[in-house]
Amino acid sequence: MKILIADAFDASLPGRLKPFGEVTDDANQLPSANVVLIRSKTKATREYLDRAPALKMIIRGGVGLDNVDQEYAKQKGIRVLNTPAASSVAVAELAMAFLVAIPNRLIDGHCTMKEGKWAKKELKRTELFQKTLGLIGVGRIGTEVALRAKAFGMRVIAFDKYVSSSPHAEMVPLSALVAQADFISLHTPLTDETRGMVNAELIGKMKRGVILVNTGRGKVVNEPDLAAALASGQVRAYGTDVWESDPPPPASPLLSAPNVFMTPHIGASSQENLLRIGDIIVEILSEHYGRK
Repeated sequence: MKILIADAFDASLPGRLKPFGEVTDDANQLPSANVVLIRSKTKATREYLDRAPALKMIIRGGVGLDNVDQEYAKQKGIRVLNTPAASSVAVAELAMAFLVAIPNRLIDGHCTMKEGKWAKKELKRTELFQKTLGLIGVGRIGTEVALRAKAFGMRVIAFDKYVSSSPHAEMVPLSALVAQADFISLHTPLTDETRGMVNAELIGKMKRGVILVNTGRGKVVNEPDLAAALASGQVRAYGTDVWESDPPPPASPLLSAPNVFMTPHIGASSQENLLRIGDIIVEILSEHYGRK
């Protein structure tokens, strides 16, 4: 069996996979690969899959499969799997980092200090305590965020079309969530239903001055609409780790919009998470193929 590691994983993974067969990171070996390991960079499109006639399995290290043409893979007899349980803590901690850093003015304080300024009077903080956090999506990652937010004394409400109850959040309709939430954190997969759902109409129903955090999918947000809301103050700030594309195009309106705090899609890139992803990949291959 030939295993192609197409994206960046923990450095220990190739050695851990040797008992299963040949391991390579040479993209030119795709036509002879039986298993391909990807994260978010590689797009397993129809064209990509057509270049892999020997392919039997794709394992996506992380949450979500929107970078894989799952229907076409099924037609070609290619099994598609991912590792959703591995990334929950890593992504939830990054979401909480945004939720803590933005209202506490940590980035503003750091930058003004580096500029030689003492902005003690200008930088007014906002506490999380007794504020309302709205989670749009309350799966594995949303649940981990809820647990952490409650530790800060926040009220946590959530909307998820496919979840009827949660022990860690009060389930409410989307209209109630956006009307009540001081902070909103996005944790939905990218589907036809969620694509562009955070648009001018929905933003207009939010509390003025809301803080948005997105560690889910960039295309859930309508970027021009959000940039306009940031400029008007309807949205106080936006913290994001995800974009319409990796990296975002230079013309992305969010790159120049005010009060945007951004990271380059590092939510699942903790050292611990990459090790957990490797553990699950080994388990999957052991279950389906055993060791040579």
